[in-house]
Amino acid sequence: MSDSFNGKNGKVKVMYVRSDDNDNKKDDRSNRRSDKSRSDNRSNSRGDNRSDKKPHWGDNERPRRPVRSANEKPPRSPWQARLQDVSEPEPFDHGGISGKSQIDPAQLRKQREQETKVYGENACQALFQSRPEAIVRAYFIQSVTPRFREALRWMAANRKAYHVVDDEELTRVSGTEHHGGICFLIKKRSGLSAVDYLAKAPAIDCVLALENVGNPHNLGAMMRSCAHFGVKGVLLRDPGLLESGAAIRTAEGGAEHITAIGVDDFPEALEIFRREGYTIITTSSHKGTPLSKAEFPAKTVLVLGEENDGLSDIAMKQSDMSISIDGTGNVESLNVSVATGILLAEWWRQNAV
Repeated sequence: MSDSFNGKNGKVKVMYVRSDDNDNKKDDRSNRRSDKSRSDNRSNSRGDNRSDKKPHWGDNERPRRPVRSANEKPPRSPWQARLQDVSEPEPFDHGGISGKSQIDPAQLRKQREQETKVYGENACQALFQSRPEAIVRAYFIQSVTPRFREALRWMAANRKAYHVVDDEELTRVSGTEHHGGICFLIKKRSGLSAVDYLAKAPAIDCVLALENVGNPHNLGAMMRSCAHFGVKGVLLRDPGLLESGAAIRTAEGGAEHITAIGVDDFPEALEIFRREGYTIITTSSHKGTPLSKAEFPAKTVLVLGEENDGLSDIAMKQSDMSISIDGTGNVESLNVSVATGILLAEWWRQNAV
């Protein structure tokens, strides 16, 4: 039995429980009645018919309820009220099993920061072929499972969880309607430092350096162009941007051929590459060497910035050469991902092995 009311500290729940002491008193009364009944039965067996006689009390002889003093407490009711704040749930009885019943929130947050979602059929196929060990969990709709038989067999053999769901559930899990029928939850890759990348860089190498480019669709298109024209390294401040689901899907598998180079100091990173023999090339919409007349060295760092503000003054001062892409002038500039594809195509034409 329970009730509730609102107090100063919020809603309070009242629970009534029968106490053990009163239960014992009730048992004692029951035992006394049983003893009296047995005694009356013995009297009746001897012919004593006094049980039919009812006592008659006079007005002065009728027993009265004892008067309690002011400090005397009333007898306890068999129902006792216990107050409980319903804003805090009752502790769950684990049956004597000790230990945490859930993952530590801080650990869970850290784990989620290290994971990302990848979707799109081509992107997921390329990821499985390149780094299947990065897959944590997978979701499919039924129609794409025949094309992922190898991946399903691998995940079953390596105890990787996968789920066959409907389109609505996959949209909820992936966070987009453009999931392509599949979504992988994967562990993010960590970027290399400039020094670590240079230690294994080839003799003919072009690195794409991005200053404040954050749109995932642009990044995905640029990674696709890099993979097509043999560019291995992409330098930027936050390597995690290349691991977003939208960027990887737009790259259509190209993200698996790219190495992210993470830097804290963008100008300093460009200087490190210059000391290793790379030529720093920037772009401009209105000035610089026309692309048709430019010569790309075998070791090049191609620097591009966001479309609205372009490159910062500091990055422009790091430049060894500035290149412009000729056009009609009907528009202010090209989309940064389109410009990247055009410039990389020319570097590839001049330096392809």
